[in-house]
Amino acid sequence: MQIAGRLMKVFLTRRIPQEGMKILSATGVCEVSQWDSDEPAPRAELLKGVQGAHGLLCMLSDKIDAEVLDAAGPNLKVISTFSVGYDHLAMDEIKKRGIRVGYTPDVLTDATAELAVALLLSTARRLPEGVEEVKNGGWSSWKPLWLCGHGLSDSTVGIIGLGRIGMAIAQRLKPFGVKRVLYSGRTAKPYAAEVNGEFVPLDTLLSDSDFIVVSCSLTPQTQGLCDKAFFSKMKKSAIFVNISRGAVVNQEDLYEALKNGQIAAAGLDVTTPEPLPTNHPLLTLKNCVVIPHLGSATYSTRGVMSALAAQNLVNGLQGADMPSELTV
Repeated sequence: MQIAGRLMKVFLTRRIPQEGMKILSATGVCEVSQWDSDEPAPRAELLKGVQGAHGLLCMLSDKIDAEVLDAAGPNLKVISTFSVGYDHLAMDEIKKRGIRVGYTPDVLTDATAELAVALLLSTARRLPEGVEEVKNGGWSSWKPLWLCGHGLSDSTVGIIGLGRIGMAIAQRLKPFGVKRVLYSGRTAKPYAAEVNGEFVPLDTLLSDSDFIVVSCSLTPQTQGLCDKAFFSKMKKSAIFVNISRGAVVNQEDLYEALKNGQIAAAGLDVTTPEPLPTNHPLLTLKNCVVIPHLGSATYSTRGVMSALAAQNLVNGLQGADMPSELTV
C-alpha cells in the first residue's frame, strides 16, 4: 500500500463516523485529507481535493464524473462510495480507467426497510397531519371520520423491485395482516416464496395494490417510471411510497395525482433534487409526507457503513479483495 516509502493519498469528501476514520488511521500508510464538514464539498473543493489522490471516499451526493477523474489524475486506483446506490458514479468512465469501486450494500438493508415501513404507516395513518392538528389547536373532540386513514390488515401490498431492501420490507409488513404481496421487476425471485410474493406484470400490481412501495434501483429503464400513466392505473384509495431514488418518480405528475384525488397519499424519502426546495408544490399538500433521505439513518448503521467504506478503500489500495466490490 505504500509506494516507495511514501504514504498513499486518500481524499474523503465529507466527515464520516469514527468507525471508518479509525480503520484509515490504523493502517499507518494513508495520508488522509478530507472536506471537513457535514455539508457536501463545493465542486471546486472536490476537484482540488482529489488531485493526486490514490483513493477517494465519496457520498451519494458527490457527482464523480470524467471531470473529477481527470482532476484526480492517473494515481487514482480506488473509489469507495458511502452508499448502496451508485448512480452518482460515471461507471463507464471509471471502468475505462481501470479504477475499482467499493460500495455498502446489505449493511443498510434493515434500517432502510424499517424506515420504509415507518413512512408507509405515517402516511397511511396521517400522523404528520395529526401532529399538526394537536399543535395548531385543530383537535377539538373525538369525531367518527376525522383524520381517518388506511390500515394494512387484509390489504394488498405491491413492491416494485424485490431486491434485498424490497424483500426486507415485505417481511416486516406481513405481520400486519397483509393479505397479498405482489411484486414486479425483470425476473421472478425464488426467495419471494418466503413472503408468498406473487410475481405479476406492473399493470396488475398497480391496479390491485392498496399500498405501493418503490424500492428498485435507478436505471435508464426505471427513470421516470412513476408518471401520469402509472398513477392513473392505481386505486384512488392507494398509498404510494418511494424509498429508492427521486428520479424514479415524475414529481409533477405525482403532484397532479395527489391534488386531483387520483391516489390517496404519498410518502417520499427521496426527491429530485435533494434537498427539495421549500417552495416545491408537493410540500403544499397535506396528503404528501416528505422526509429528508433518512433510509439508513441509525447510529449503528451509519457506523457500519463508515467502517465498510473505509475497509473497501484500504483493501482496494492494497490490491486485496474488497469486502463489497461493485462489478457492473
